[in-house]
Amino acid sequence: MTQHNDWSAMQQSSYHDMQVDSSGAFAARSPMDSLAVAVPGRTRCVNAENPTGGKGTAASAASALGPSRKGSPCIQTVKAGENVTLMDVDGPGVIRHIWMTVTDRTSPTGPNVLRDLILEFYWDGEKTPSAQCPIGDFFCCGHAQACRVNSVPVVVVPNRGFNCYFSMPFEHARIVLRNDHNEDVPAFFYQIDYTEYDSLPAGTMRFHAQWRRERVTEPARDYVVLDGVHGRGAYIGTYLALTALESRWWGEGEVKMYIDGDDQYPTWCSTGAEDYFGGAWSFADFDERGRMHEQTFCAPYVGFPFYSQRLASHRESAYWDVNTPVTRGLYRWHIPDPIYFEHDLRVEWQQIGTEEGGNFERQDDVASVAYWYQLEPHTPFDPIGDRHFRQPR
Repeated sequence: MTQHNDWSAMQQSSYHDMQVDSSGAFAARSPMDSLAVAVPGRTRCVNAENPTGGKGTAASAASALGPSRKGSPCIQTVKAGENVTLMDVDGPGVIRHIWMTVTDRTSPTGPNVLRDLILEFYWDGEKTPSAQCPIGDFFCCGHAQACRVNSVPVVVVPNRGFNCYFSMPFEHARIVLRNDHNEDVPAFFYQIDYTEYDSLPAGTMRFHAQWRRERVTEPARDYVVLDGVHGRGAYIGTYLALTALESRWWGEGEVKMYIDGDDQYPTWCSTGAEDYFGGAWSFADFDERGRMHEQTFCAPYVGFPFYSQRLASHRESAYWDVNTPVTRGLYRWHIPDPIYFEHDLRVEWQQIGTEEGGNFERQDDVASVAYWYQLEPHTPFDPIGDRHFRQPR
């Protein structure tokens, strides 16, 4: 069996149960089973202790304790306005896991670090990124505030331990961290774990992610999560960071997927926003006084991990009021149920709420991340906006 067939088989096995093949021999059909299958890939990692990912070159920096004693655990300082290359390696290969951690504020006047640091992923020598996103939103922590996330591809644990498990194949991989913060950012820790192969299967798609925001949506015009996608691919997830600018229930709008030439009407739609994110009936619970509260939760493929009316990344002062409009963060992973497209895709969300008299058209502050795979080339993204445009309310 060739190298690329081994990788392809392991990808496919993650969606099936263990079984015995037609010859009566054991066949791996789950992620745990796959661990017992010999794979000729070569494990590598990139971090501040091994920035090139070279074999036998990690943990070589010396510290006060001596040689190879945790001499370079992090990037000491990412200067304001600086672009730092985190990874620049040849493949073929597949990124398996990304871990990062960083402060969420640099000073009382320097909050919003998680919106000011931008991750950019470039595959195979391309000039424009295939993924571009504020670091917090990429890991399902919008509003420049970290929260716990416990899902299959994204996990966030105390304190700001950001983990991503999306497979990211490449012939060449370059990942850049851009600091748009108003101050230097200290102590950026990261690790990117990947596997080298001799080749990848023909038709292997590349990972993409795009952040968008409308600070005030327009009534009766659907919010566009993703458009301008051309070619063959699979849509695999949505993260939504919503700031409510109106009272009353926000989530009656449907998520709509316009696939392969759909024009006026989509092929795929949900029945409401909380339905799309796996919930029902406004996520509602009632306390002993009869007051309604939305219940947050995390599950493998759907979640509502964040609800707040305060900016935790700010310190209250004469110039900062930490009380905010209600902010929410929700995710939906189309991993067991990808949205496949052959030619083009557009994803939209209706801004519809409800009140005593029925449904109504809302205006809110909406930011989102769309995650998908597609064959290259991809359409270059629109500008992500400056830090003032991205800052939370």
